[in-house]
Amino acid sequence: MLLQFDRIAKDRTDRIGINIETLVIAGWAGRDVAAIEHHIEELAAIGVPRPSTTPLYYRVAAQTLTQADQLTVLGPDSSGEIEPVVVAMADGLWIGIGSDHTDRKAEAAGIALSKQLCGKPVGRQLWSYADVEGHWDELTLRSWAVIDGARVLYQESKVASLRTPRDLIRKYADAETLQPGTLMFCGTPGAIGGIRPASRFEMELHDPVLKRSLNYAYDIKVLPVVS
Repeated sequence: MLLQFDRIAKDRTDRIGINIETLVIAGWAGRDVAAIEHHIEELAAIGVPRPSTTPLYYRVAAQTLTQADQLTVLGPDSSGEIEPVVVAMADGLWIGIGSDHTDRKAEAAGIALSKQLCGKPVGRQLWSYADVEGHWDELTLRSWAVIDGARVLYQESKVASLRTPRDLIRKYADAETLQPGTLMFCGTPGAIGGIRPASRFEMELHDPVLKRSLNYAYDIKVLPVVS
């Protein structure tokens, strides 16, 4: 899947197209056992079975990636969740944001199946991981959802609640980096008020040290379920 990114590093900025051949979604990627249990319980509340182990790595078709401003889904039972994403390129690792948008009704039947059913929106800007790795835990994830016409804070957490990209990579690949052309979603904090659908989803990864943010948003178009 060909994606276009504006890359921002301390020593340069550029625009690059990269063909993503491998998409990996790291699930249950929290550092804190209590936080993991909270996310497991909020999913259990909507019928999602407990994971066999943590973290888990789901392989998903790269063709599900999208950078569009609108995501079309089938039925009213899907929702987004902000995640840091790490993109491996020939010159190193790059950090962005994405939404592991998931059909929650299907998730109750099978998590791996549900991961394939919705597009995976990814932002259009990346930071060099080398520029933020030293202060990674200071970064903050936030998302807002438009629900019944009202914009509400949906998620807010330091990325310190999640395993670092480097740790997830080591556990997945037994290496310090990923093969170029790989994109990995790196986990999500719990939803404020519980998981629920929205008509719009907005995301931010904020760096208070370098005083900048990555932002991305998309609208959700719901198709009717016909039987």
